[in-house]
Amino acid sequence: MVAAGDADQHSVAERLGIKPDMVVQEIGWDEDVDDDLRAAIEEHIGAELLDEEADEVIDVVLLWWRDGDGDLGDALVDARAPLDENGVIWVLTPKTGQPGHVEPSEIAEAVPTVGLSQTSNLSVGDVWAATRLVPRSKSRR
Repeated sequence: MVAAGDADQHSVAERLGIKPDMVVQEIGWDEDVDDDLRAAIEEHIGAELLDEEADEVIDVVLLWWRDGDGDLGDALVDARAPLDENGVIWVLTPKTGQPGHVEPSEIAEAVPTVGLSQTSNLSVGDVWAATRLVPRSKSRR
C-alpha cells in the first residue's frame, strides 16, 4: 500500500515531466533540500540523481537555488552545458517567506541572457517552488 504522502511525491515527479529511465542531475544540494522529493524522483527514474560532477548527457537538471548562492545566470550556463537539446532545467527555490527566498524577477532576468525560456511554475512541497526552463526555440526558416 502506498501512503498518501508517497503518492503525492510520486505525482510531483510526474508533474515535473520526469519519466522512468531519464537521466536527472542535481545541482546545489545542501542540507535544506526536500529529501522526500529527491527520493520520489530517484524511485521514479529507477536510479540515483547525478551530482554536479556527472559527465553524461542530462535530460533534467534540478537546480536548488537560494538567495545568496551567487550569480544565477552563471549557474544556468553551467547547468545547461550537459543538457540534452530537449532537456529541461527546474530551478527549485524556497517559497515566499522561507529563508533563502528568491524573487521571481531574479529568475526572469537571468533566463533570456542564457538562451532559455521560462514556461511554468509549480509548488513542489511545503518549502520549495519550481520554475521550468527550456532552451529557447530556434527561429523557423
